[in-house]
Amino acid sequence: MSVFVTPEWLAQRLDTVVPVDASWFMPDVSRDSFQEWRQRRIPGAVYFDFDNTVKDQSSSLPHMLPDETSFARHMGTLGIASQDTLVVYDTQGLFSAARVWWMCKVMGHRDVFILDGGLPAWMASEGLIDNTPPQPRVEATYHADFKAYRYIDGDTLAEKLAAINVIDVRPETRFYAQVPEPREGIRSGHMPGAINLPFSELTDPRGFVISSDIARNIVLPHLSDTRLNVASCGSGVTACILAAVAEHYFAYPLAVYDGSWTEWGVHQSWPVVRED
Repeated sequence: MSVFVTPEWLAQRLDTVVPVDASWFMPDVSRDSFQEWRQRRIPGAVYFDFDNTVKDQSSSLPHMLPDETSFARHMGTLGIASQDTLVVYDTQGLFSAARVWWMCKVMGHRDVFILDGGLPAWMASEGLIDNTPPQPRVEATYHADFKAYRYIDGDTLAEKLAAINVIDVRPETRFYAQVPEPREGIRSGHMPGAINLPFSELTDPRGFVISSDIARNIVLPHLSDTRLNVASCGSGVTACILAAVAEHYFAYPLAVYDGSWTEWGVHQSWPVVRED
């Protein structure tokens, strides 16, 4: 099942799709993704703020998935209808766009893709750029249809951990507790039995998704035929890159642990391994 599309593919369909700017930066990065969208975007692009707006407002965890009703309301406000074709991108190549792709897939959106290489690839291909003040789209009707097989919460994961294959895409140094977690109060280490596949290995230096040959060598061997495969990371963002790669090359819909290590690491009753 195709997940990634090229700038050329998008350019040929720009009048019939909705580009979605899903840019987000780690808290220690001094960039404002909203202001950057206002100043420079693919024509027609809407800004999807999963860190402040389209999230579970009742959760103390960062940017958790909202419920179906809230998600549908936010999508409608953005002018996105259920039947629209979406092309999600970010300004880093392939980073946070995968999170919004996954959110849409969890909520049952059928036609949603990721722009391979993101805005840098679009600009390198001489794609059109809009730097005029953005105009809101007409509000639309959106119907969400939650796909539970794409999602797992911490309680379920903790209960069934022995029967689950967890693939953790955090950097190796965080996985093996060689450095402290970037958020205070979170234990270092990983879940018992988890596999480490850093998300940095899923893209090339230019921010494009890895080739099918590389994916076959480094992703496919980690997918279990007998256990539920779950992607995890720091806070549910980069795990979605692995989910996108697995679906693109192997038509395999990974479940994503939404709370990821930010949730697991604070639960003292949930086991943590510091090294293997």
